[in-house]
Amino acid sequence: MTMSTPNQRLRGLITESGLTYEALAKAVRQVAAECGMELATNKGMIRHWLNGVLPQETTARFLAVALSRHTGRLLTPADLGLSGPILADDDTMGLSLGADPIDALLPMWRAELDRRTFLTTSAYSVAGAALPLDYVQDMAGRAAAARTGHMVGMAEVRAVRDMVRLFSEMDERHGGQHGRSALVQYLRDDVAPLCRARFRTEEMRQHMLSAASRGVHLLGWKSYDAGQQGLAQRYYLQSYALAVESGITGHDGFIMRTMAMQGLRLHRPEHCQGLAETGLNRARGKVDNTTMALFRVVHAHTLAKGGQQRAAVAEADQARELLTADKGDEIPFWALTWGPPAASVYSRTAKVYETLGNYNAAANQYARAATARPATTYARIVSLDLVAGAEMQLKRGLIEEACQTWNRAIDHMDGVRSVRTRKAVKSMRKDLARFRARRVRCAAELDERAVDFLSV
Repeated sequence: MTMSTPNQRLRGLITESGLTYEALAKAVRQVAAECGMELATNKGMIRHWLNGVLPQETTARFLAVALSRHTGRLLTPADLGLSGPILADDDTMGLSLGADPIDALLPMWRAELDRRTFLTTSAYSVAGAALPLDYVQDMAGRAAAARTGHMVGMAEVRAVRDMVRLFSEMDERHGGQHGRSALVQYLRDDVAPLCRARFRTEEMRQHMLSAASRGVHLLGWKSYDAGQQGLAQRYYLQSYALAVESGITGHDGFIMRTMAMQGLRLHRPEHCQGLAETGLNRARGKVDNTTMALFRVVHAHTLAKGGQQRAAVAEADQARELLTADKGDEIPFWALTWGPPAASVYSRTAKVYETLGNYNAAANQYARAATARPATTYARIVSLDLVAGAEMQLKRGLIEEACQTWNRAIDHMDGVRSVRTRKAVKSMRKDLARFRARRVRCAAELDERAVDFLSV
């Protein structure tokens, strides 16, 4: 399909970005790869689009994200002059922070249940990552006056917490692709109306919004596990907005911590240190020591990524020391998102050492993390910590030890429906290829097991 005239709007944005056609094509391919898709975009296609040829809808969205990252502002296909069947409104769904997060979530849930692909193929937005940094003011009460409905209390709050905990345990045991539609329906049909109910006290309303935030955060985590990074980010943003509105101390900062972790994982360091530091400062002196350790260790990882080696190690050490300090208050509901906090601290400390090139220390911390969680309850995350530990052993040339650790990881993957675990096994096969070629027995046997795993 072609337009009647060359696309001057797109030409202007490419000029503004400073990218060559070849560099832009590479950027589009990178965005697509983040969403689990492989494109063959090249500079010739860029010229076709400038001459008026419309790319496919999904490709147009990837092009908009690529240019957004290089112009520093959020762009949609419509901003690029790409009209026709492409729906510009879809591209910003969930990428704003309004007075009532439920208003943003309802159309997202409808699109999920209708299996609309524009959300599941959406890409991570650097502009979206900066939103919480400009949104730390307290918005509690902004939408409270508009809430109507029946009177609810702590019994309903406890019920929502119990259900979210159940979905969370199912997620860890069976993977993010299990029970996702059921969680969407539960949040839409049961939790959203409760968030708009009348409450016996303001404190009860706060706890309900915090519980809802945890449920939306879990939905973001499920999207992350499925490799749907753009959708995960949108859910994290709305989870953040609910946490801010709840006014529960530290909860909003915890989600900023999650967003920093996502940016680090995607090699998008923009705003990560700001998110981690702001989240840490929002909680400092206001939460128990164990919860504070979770904030500090992610901050340590951002410092390591920023090349601040001494500060990163000191912060990671401080996080581990907090685990053994006087516990203080009870660990809040939202801080138990990934199970035992100590395991999360060890795993993230491993990533600090990995970033700094200390693979021996990283392997030790990954092993410690894997044993700090009940394997039957946290099958997926235990297997991924073991995979990461095996990779550290391989970097040190310990092929037999690495194969043993990888075998233990696959033991825990049985019955887990997770894009990340499958990617981990595929990556393992690539790492083992040179050893198979040399007829290293443990590598050949492990590869056979990997083939069997991936064939299911």
